[in-house]
Amino acid sequence: MTTGKRMTVRADKTDVLSRSQLRALQRHIQRFPQAGVLVVGDLILDHYIWGKVSRISPEAPVPVVQVHSESLQLGGAANVYHNILALGGKADICGVVGADEGGRCLLKELGLKRQGRGGVVIDPSRPTTRKTRVVAHNQQMVRFDVERRSDIKTPIQRRIVRYVESRLREISCLVVSDYAKGVVTMPLMAELTRLATLRRIPIIVDPKVEHFSYYKGVTVVTPNHLEAGQAAGIHADDDRSITEAGELIRQRLGCHSVLITRGEQGMSLFESDGAQWHIPTMARQVYDVTGAGDTVVGTLALALATGASMHDGAILANQAAGIVVGVVGTATVTAAQLTEALNHA
Repeated sequence: MTTGKRMTVRADKTDVLSRSQLRALQRHIQRFPQAGVLVVGDLILDHYIWGKVSRISPEAPVPVVQVHSESLQLGGAANVYHNILALGGKADICGVVGADEGGRCLLKELGLKRQGRGGVVIDPSRPTTRKTRVVAHNQQMVRFDVERRSDIKTPIQRRIVRYVESRLREISCLVVSDYAKGVVTMPLMAELTRLATLRRIPIIVDPKVEHFSYYKGVTVVTPNHLEAGQAAGIHADDDRSITEAGELIRQRLGCHSVLITRGEQGMSLFESDGAQWHIPTMARQVYDVTGAGDTVVGTLALALATGASMHDGAILANQAAGIVVGVVGTATVTAAQLTEALNHA
């Protein structure tokens, strides 16, 4: 960590929020319906197969899952979009699906018709990204993926940029949800950062380690602690190493803030003025972390879009994450649930 720079380290205790802080956070939630967010990134269809296990297969030493139901949910950038809508905000979505059954299902889940799909581009040369999870007794048994990770074609990148340009006057925050499935490329990221800077709107990135060099100049990146450690080239498993990783990432990217999600250890926020905040988790019971990062990004985006500080946005995102990890499967949070969680913090 660099020296000669002011470092303000604060350990947040959300159970001792002052009344004025609590009222300020509640006001931001109340303003969510006026906030507009555009989400760009990898659209994923989450397919769940639900069942139970009562025996081991005679063919191989594996459990036999007796299936009782299946469900489809939005994942990746689509789940960020879904989280924003669930919280009462206004959202738009931009990404790529294939000309297949998965693409049709994903458009339907998004509430979009094939002929009025806005920023969602259909690419017949790619499959729709699908993650299928087999869950028995609230325990994920196996996951199998259908995907193509190569970069999307240049003409499709240009279509996405044009769509983002057309929507900039109507949004107050831009989110990039990068799952390394081919949508977020270096040229696309450079254009999105340029456009957000030009319009003076915050740009939030939910990153992938292999793409960290793409995110220079963004407002905030939100890696988990494993991604942060890999990006910084250190083993980040305690406050000291997390702090080192956060500062290294922020300096290398030249971004305003780095928000590291740390599971049961909560979150750590590093800002450009040298301030650091360590925010303890709000989760009471953890069943499934699937989609928790999407909830963090969606909540943070709405908070920043309503004028919240990065720190206040992180507190709201932390509260929202504490709710969704208590639910099996990809989940969302409502404004009412978030407000109630704050009141009981």
